[in-house]
Amino acid sequence: MFVSGFSFVRNAIKYDYPIIEAILSILPICDEFIIAVGNSEDETLELIKSINSNKIKIIETIWDDSIREGGRVLAIETDKALAAISNESDWAFYIQGDEVVHEKYLENIKSAMLHYKDNTEVDGLLFKYTHFYGSYKYIGDSTRWYDREIRVIRPKRNIYSYRDAQGFRKNNNEKLKVKEIDAEIYHYGWVKMPEIMQRKQEDFNKLWHDDAWIDDNIPKVVKFDFSKIDKLKLFTGTHPEVMSQRINDKKYNYEIDLSGNKSSVKDKIKKSLKKIGINLSYQNYIKI
Repeated sequence: MFVSGFSFVRNAIKYDYPIIEAILSILPICDEFIIAVGNSEDETLELIKSINSNKIKIIETIWDDSIREGGRVLAIETDKALAAISNESDWAFYIQGDEVVHEKYLENIKSAMLHYKDNTEVDGLLFKYTHFYGSYKYIGDSTRWYDREIRVIRPKRNIYSYRDAQGFRKNNNEKLKVKEIDAEIYHYGWVKMPEIMQRKQEDFNKLWHDDAWIDDNIPKVVKFDFSKIDKLKLFTGTHPEVMSQRINDKKYNYEIDLSGNKSSVKDKIKKSLKKIGINLSYQNYIKI
């Protein structure tokens, strides 16, 4: 079995992405890893080269900054990396620059790849998600956070990155048929210093909206306000080993009083329905 990892990145240092940790977290079960490194304002290319693994294959890309609708440029960059994977690849493992896999799941993921390798009905594998917010000790606890997404796909099936690169589709806008596996993605995209988080909000919304929308909807402040969130809870597990140094080095002191952190009526209804098998959340896949 041949497994290709793939991802894209731009301005990883400027926006404090844990891209090195993301790559290293899945590299042990990949035979190669394709990373599309976009034209950056910092030393992102040198950062990726510092991994110094013969599995890593870098392709340098130029982002089309004129595309400011639906985050589509993110899907375009994802597809550039996907197109560069080996022809002998059986599975392609996608990881974004702010996502990390705990080492405890690697054996489960590899076993699932082997188990479904010859099951031609399966287009991909579905992962659970944990979203960290503000610091490494809080996680999202409302239905506003997506709880599942495809991160392993079968290449050579006309599969492509969908919309803003959160998921995938195939052929003429068909949802992928997937098997859910016992593995989880830890999403750290909302764990940054307030100044960096604010800068990211201002710049990344330009991938979705024009300047007028940015002016009307993004506060002109120096620091991002992490208090404007619906419901969080304390994280009681362990972080991936590859995150240890980053967690020790960074001091994210965001604090919130969870006693007044309550779910909305709408959120309570959606959670209650989910317990009886009725999921009203957006699902960009077909579970089989």
